[in-house]
Amino acid sequence: MTWEGAVAVMIGAAVVILALAALGWWRRTRRDAALDAPVGEAPEGAVVLADFRTLYVATTVHDQPLERLAMRGLSFRSRADVTVTDAGIALDLTGKPRIFLGTARIDAVDQATVAIDRVVEKDGLVRLAWRLDDGTVVDSYLRPQDTSARSLADSIAGILTPHQTGTDA
Repeated sequence: MTWEGAVAVMIGAAVVILALAALGWWRRTRRDAALDAPVGEAPEGAVVLADFRTLYVATTVHDQPLERLAMRGLSFRSRADVTVTDAGIALDLTGKPRIFLGTARIDAVDQATVAIDRVVEKDGLVRLAWRLDDGTVVDSYLRPQDTSARSLADSIAGILTPHQTGTDA
């Protein structure tokens, strides 16, 4: 095979791989088209308890950290500010509308090590399990930038009921 032939084969293979990746993402966005993040503001009078700079990693199917959801507003990694209030948490992803998760919508918060396209030190991610409007539970992963994952998880756990945090107290 000539050098030009080898280059043509490599270019052809790259085009096929890119086309398959695009087809896979297109199918995923169609599958998840009905899933919407709750866009909105905190209720009037909500008290801000803490702010955190984070990296939003992904939202996945509950307990399936490698199955990304292509939800509008939460499809891609982004820098994010997390505001913990006594009424819930607000996620401000760069260039996206504010997402507010009221405490009744949050099922659990804990720490994780692995999420789609991100592996960190043990318990370096915060996993936030929350409910969509239709009751489907999803997991969103956050990577704090200026503090520990434990600090963010504890701050969120502080606004939840014992059932939501997995404790009996």
